[in-house]
Order: sequence, then C-alpha cells, then structure tokens
Amino acid sequence: MYKNILIPLDGSKRAEAVLEPIRKLAQQQKSKVTFLRVEEPALMLEYDEVIDEKSYRRNRQKQVKQSSAYLTNLKNEFSKQGIETESELAFGSVLETILNTAEGINCDLVAMATGDLHDVSPVSCHSVAVGLMQRVDRPLLLIRNMGTLGE
Repeated sequence: MYKNILIPLDGSKRAEAVLEPIRKLAQQQKSKVTFLRVEEPALMLEYDEVIDEKSYRRNRQKQVKQSSAYLTNLKNEFSKQGIETESELAFGSVLETILNTAEGINCDLVAMATGDLHDVSPVSCHSVAVGLMQRVDRPLLLIRNMGTLGE
C-alpha cells in the first residue's frame, strides 16, 4: 500500500499524464500526494557576460509566482476529491531535489510521466526519469506519454 506518493512535475501537459492514474490510486489507497515543482538553479554567468539584472529578477519572480499558483491549483483539485495533498516548490538540480524530497518526506512511491526513454539528451526531461531509475531507493512508477515535445 502506498501511503505517501511524490509527483514531480514541470508544468507541462506531458508531465501531467501521471495525474489521473495517481488520483485513482490515491483515492483507492487513501494515499497522501505531494506535488513537487523544481526550479532550476539561478543563472550562472561567465566572467565576461552581462545581463539586465532587474529584468532577470523580475522574470524569475514571475516564474516563482506561476509555479506556486500551479502547485496550489493541483492541491485544490486533488483536495476537492478527498485526497490529502502537500506541495513543495524547490530550487536546485532537478534529479537531486527529487531524490532528496523523496527521502525527506519518506514517500512510498515516486510517480512521473515520461516519453521515449531512449531520448537521454542532457536537455531532455527523460534524462530525469533515467537518472531516477538508476538512483531512486524506493518504488518508481513511470507513465509513458507519447505526446509531442513541448506539451
């Protein structure tokens, strides 16, 4: 039985393919669901690069607000269906943050959607799934979603 399920999401429709199967599982098993959104680390500049810092900070704050609102909406949607929910907005390496959060909340299952697992380019969200398969120390559920990239 899964008492505590972690769902890492990036805000894409592709990643949300995991929501319906987990909603059903959580209702059946009376599981708690924790939604996790990981924001990449802050911008790192080379020694000779210049950016508009005000604009960067404004855009970063806007992204954080959008991510927080996204998590709140998911929590509300699942809560209305009688599912206990939590959410966490974290900053850092996506893979490391997922692993650390899974351990920190002592989840029984990490569940996420992915596309073609043979696509492991460094910029691919699938590389996160591959990294989890190699390193996670608890059950991992991958829902294969073959939607188009960018969804």
